[in-house]
Parts: sequence; structure tokens; C-alpha cells
Amino acid sequence: MHLVHPVRTGDEPVTARSPLRLRLGLALFGVVWAVFGTIAFLLAHRPWWALACGLLWLIATVDVFVIARHLRQGPHYQPGRDVPPYRKAP
Repeated sequence: MHLVHPVRTGDEPVTARSPLRLRLGLALFGVVWAVFGTIAFLLAHRPWWALACGLLWLIATVDVFVIARHLRQGPHYQPGRDVPPYRKAP
């Protein structure tokens, strides 16, 4: 069986599209587990592990907001196949 590969144009970094909804789901998953870990380690009297989970919670929460902002920016941040690339600055 022959697999069909898309034609590479050489401008993939410019026209690449990130799976933002997948990233959002993974970031939310990280937030849930970081909250759970923080609470569990606090209840287990492990303050350093709770602090580590709290820092992960903070990073994942910031990531959720960044991804949500990119999603709100629409096609000019996340171009689709029908959106032409930006013009190059002079």
C-alpha cells in the first residue's frame, strides 16, 4: 500500500497551523491534575511537592489563557487554507 504525502512547498514554518484546540485540551488536563496534585500533597503534608504542583498549575493556567487568546484572534493567528500569508514587511 502506497501512502500519499502532502507536497512540501518549503514555506511550512510560515504557513504551519498549530492544533490549538488539542493544546487547549492538554493544558486544561494539566490544570486539573496540577490542582489535584497540589491539594493531595497539601493534605499529605508534603509542602515542597505541593509547591511544585502549584507552579505547574500556574504555568498550565497561563498556557490556557495564551491558547484561548490565540483562538480568539481567529484566522489571522491561525490561518486556514483560504487565508493568504502575511505580506512581508519592507
